[in-house]
Amino acid sequence: MATKPEKEYMNRVANLGCICCHQLGFPDSPAEIHHIRSGQGMSQRASNYDVIPLCPVHHRTGDYGTAYHRGPKEFEKRYGTELELLEIVKGALDG
Repeated sequence: MATKPEKEYMNRVANLGCICCHQLGFPDSPAEIHHIRSGQGMSQRASNYDVIPLCPVHHRTGDYGTAYHRGPKEFEKRYGTELELLEIVKGALDG
């Protein structure tokens, strides 16, 4: 379960809007939290501080390559790796 500081951080991340929609020119798209998978074991979840904001379409409901969970390799070709997107998010929070 997330601690209060972790919840506050994840809310700040979600409030940025979907990182993919932002790249496409739609900066105000509502977002949910995606815990990055890079460097994690199959059933392990990343830290609550290693998250990126994705709208439902880019996270889980879009088609192959549009939604991360429908085709992660194609998603990363289109939008960048999870680690690249994480760096953009952390930069946005610092700025």
